Amino acid sequence: MSQLHQRRVLVAISGGIAAYKGAELVRQLKKQGAVVRVILSRGAREFITPLTLQALSGEPTHTELLNEEAEAGMGHIALARWADLMVVAPATADVIARLAHGRADDLLTTVALATPAPVAVAPAMNHQMWANRATQDNLSLLADRQVQIIGPGSGEQACGDIGPGRLLEPEDIVAALAGRFRNRQLENRCVVITAGPTVEAIDPVRFLSNHSSGKMGYALARACVDAGARVKLISGPVQLLPPDRVELISVASALEMHEAALAEAAGADLFIGAAAVADYRVQHPAPEKIKKCGNEPLTLALIQNPDIIASVSQLENRPTLVVGFAAETSNIIEHARAKRTSKKLDLIVANDVSAEQTGFGSEQNAVHLIAAGEEQYLTLASKQVIAEQIVAVLAKMIGATAAELQQEDHC
Repeated sequence: MSQLHQRRVLVAISGGIAAYKGAELVRQLKKQGAVVRVILSRGAREFITPLTLQALSGEPTHTELLNEEAEAGMGHIALARWADLMVVAPATADVIARLAHGRADDLLTTVALATPAPVAVAPAMNHQMWANRATQDNLSLLADRQVQIIGPGSGEQACGDIGPGRLLEPEDIVAALAGRFRNRQLENRCVVITAGPTVEAIDPVRFLSNHSSGKMGYALARACVDAGARVKLISGPVQLLPPDRVELISVASALEMHEAALAEAAGADLFIGAAAVADYRVQHPAPEKIKKCGNEPLTLALIQNPDIIASVSQLENRPTLVVGFAAETSNIIEHARAKRTSKKLDLIVANDVSAEQTGFGSEQNAVHLIAAGEEQYLTLASKQVIAEQIVAVLAKMIGATAAELQQEDHC
């Protein structure tokens, strides 16, 4: 399965003669399983129509900075947060200059400035414009900011000149974008992740559960696989397909998840407890469906479930890193800090599930990463982008821990 499968790719087409290749780029991305939305600059509309891109992407084409149909007219911010990746293709000399200097005077440049997702540019221009010192300096600025530069190719140009500056062919751009997700930061590491809710039986037809969708845990599993890890995903009941190359272990109750987690986590490099585990279960589930008895209230005796993340942290053959999640509705930081300390976690990921944009089932998240002596905030972005940012942090932590252990062995 392609590294771009189910990725949200925002294609921004600027106004050069190579804009016509944007249609084929969208088609190739869709073929790889990506979800694609398109921004057309004002100049690009002279070369290709919004309707063409809408037909190919299956999504409305975006052209204007101020969108009266979007909430509060902030359609550009919604697009910026939606993307897992943004690619500007073709990127003219003018667009490259405006991106390099932080301009935000149209939809394309504003979204590029606002998105937390990685950005790539595929240059296309006359070979003299490409060779100009100003263009090269602008590209250097972008590269220093971790913007991926794809191409250009060399050959005959629309003006009749021959030289570097041709937009790479769409399939080559797609290959370069896919390669961005092969960071291999967790090469051959063993990662165990819990995700989704647990369900606790009341009787054969009723249960106690919560609103967890499992989306964050599944995004983390995909990010870990992309980083080269061997991933075991212990999942409660969700309406999601497991990422490719992930070993899925399906469970229902907290007791089942607890048993699976202890069995799989021992000796792992990384354990991530992203599941929303029920704190309580019914002490004596009824063997048959409970019938209503007039207006009499139903009383259930509840007992505590085992604490999965704390149990994993106390294993004799403990994972190198144990990471927990704190889904809070108030005093986010304080509660998360206390949870990290009491459960002896290396890091805890805290988010506000009472907020509309980051609640259960949402497509986006914004989280606090809290470790001993170090904290950072990951601003609102798609859950896949957040997952990849978390994995990058964890990979560095594992590397640092491994280096410390090696140093101790030499002492």
